[in-house]
Amino acid sequence: MTETEAGPAVLIRDLRVVRGGRQVIPAMSLEIPARQVVGLLGPSGSGKSTLMRSIVGVQVIESGSVTVLGHEAGAAELRNQVGYVSQSPSVYPDLTIRENISYLGRAMGRTGRVLRDAVARTLAEVDLEDHADVLIRNLSGGQESRVSLACALVGRPSLLVLDEPTVGLDPVLRRDLWGHFRQLAEQGCSLIVSSHVMDEATRCDRLVLLRRGRVLADLTPAELLERTGETDADAAFLALVESTGGEETW
Repeated sequence: MTETEAGPAVLIRDLRVVRGGRQVIPAMSLEIPARQVVGLLGPSGSGKSTLMRSIVGVQVIESGSVTVLGHEAGAAELRNQVGYVSQSPSVYPDLTIRENISYLGRAMGRTGRVLRDAVARTLAEVDLEDHADVLIRNLSGGQESRVSLACALVGRPSLLVLDEPTVGLDPVLRRDLWGHFRQLAEQGCSLIVSSHVMDEATRCDRLVLLRRGRVLADLTPAELLERTGETDADAAFLALVESTGGEETW
C-alpha cells in the first residue's frame, strides 16, 4: 500500500503562519484527500500561496503541523514525490525547453532511455513538442508557464501542487491541461490546484474556499451549489462570502 492509499495526501493541524509581522494563516486544520483534484479558491491575499508553500515545505511556519504523504512537509523522503509549480516560472532562461525538463528529470534520478522517454512524454503533455529546442528566454509567458509545469511532471510525482497554473493560457490549452489533471488523478496522483477562475471549480473533485487565512468551506462542487442554492460557481462563492460577513473581490 502506498502512502496516498493509506490516508489523506495532506493532513494539516492547527497551522499558523506569520509573514512580515502579519498573521497570514491564524489556525488552520484541513485534510486533503488522495487521488483527487482539490481546488484552492479565494480572493487575493486569502492565503492560497502561503498554504501551498507550507505543504511543499518551503514556508516557515509559526506553529502546528503539516504532514504530506505520511511525512513532515519538506522531509527528504518527499523530494521525488512532490511536484510544485509556483506562480513565477522556475526555469533557466539560457537553456532550451528540452534541457530544462531533462535537468529536472536527472535531478529526480532518471537517466538514459528512461529519461529520454520521460522528457518526450512530458513535452507532449504540455503541447511543446514543436518548441522543444527553443531557449526559454525566447518564449512567451504562457509557454514559460507550461515549461514549469512540465518540469514538475517529468518525475511523475505522487502529489502535484500547482499555484494558478492556467493563468495567461488560452482557453483551449486550459481545457487540455484540466483534462490532463483529471487523467493524473485517475492514475493515482493527488493534485492541489489554486485558481481565481471560478469556472475551473467545477473541474475539481473537491473545493477548499479560503478567506483571510481561514477555511470558509470544504466541499464538493455539487455540495457548494446545493448549500448556496445557486446555479453557477461564481455566484455560489459570492453567496458564501457574503454570508460570512462581507464581499471580496475575486
